Amino acid sequence: MNTETQSYRKTIRNLGIFILIVLASGWLGKGVDVLMGNPSAESLGMLLWIIMPLGVTLLLRTFAGDGWKDFGIKPNFKENWVWYVVSILVFPVLTAFVLIIGRSLGWIRFPNFSFNTPGLIFQAFALVLLPQFIKNIFEEAPWRGYLAPKVYSLGLNDFVGHAIVGLVWGAWHIPYYLFFLDRAILSNFTTLDVAVYIPLVIWVLISWAVVYGEIRLLTNSFWPAVLMHMVEDAFLIQLFIGNYIQIRPGTDWLISPMNGLIMSLLFLALGIGLYQLRKRKTNVASKGHIRTVTEPA
Repeated sequence: MNTETQSYRKTIRNLGIFILIVLASGWLGKGVDVLMGNPSAESLGMLLWIIMPLGVTLLLRTFAGDGWKDFGIKPNFKENWVWYVVSILVFPVLTAFVLIIGRSLGWIRFPNFSFNTPGLIFQAFALVLLPQFIKNIFEEAPWRGYLAPKVYSLGLNDFVGHAIVGLVWGAWHIPYYLFFLDRAILSNFTTLDVAVYIPLVIWVLISWAVVYGEIRLLTNSFWPAVLMHMVEDAFLIQLFIGNYIQIRPGTDWLISPMNGLIMSLLFLALGIGLYQLRKRKTNVASKGHIRTVTEPA
């Protein structure tokens, strides 16, 4: 058996272990809560759900032969600064598009809007940036620091790879919506029944994973994903929790900037554009290398 085959089998084995533990984490956490008689949403079970993806990432990279070479810990900022800017702007810009569409259709309104509102939104956004940055270092370590590069290394079609990452990422959230997220808080984000909302969330996360994944491939770093996730949590959640926007009941599945179909389609369009740009860059680099090899100066 050659080294390449051994490496491929090791990757498949470790990915299987990672996915199994990650998808079991929330259910195990709920089991712990039941055994301890703890009905609270913020519980030991929720803590297990949060930390187990990071824990299995550390174990597989340290003790199961995965190593740290493809983790993407280097920022690679100098040659990729534009993608850091893109990562910061993705959610605000696409959210603005969705809000404009929703307002024009009469599906979204802005209660109590005044000249002070943008300042209040920015203030609320700024206050949670640092906590969200730290939180998302730990959350993105499993997704864009482990799962994404390992899936991409299998040589699958790029969009199949993105879909696998998004599907696992989305399925990991199922226990969160079923057990750990208070229904009163969930009602701030959707009017849908949780059984309908969960498949929608998974689809949306698959669409988001295309953009996260393409920027991960463009930069070879997981830091842009940390920034993008930080802005998403700090910006979108504040819009809903702060009641800065109100969506007409029954239309949130379509127009919500958090988990709406239109937002997911915008993400897919952006992801396809990034994919085409990355392929053009790869082709140009390949042609330049061929010319260098065949036509030395």
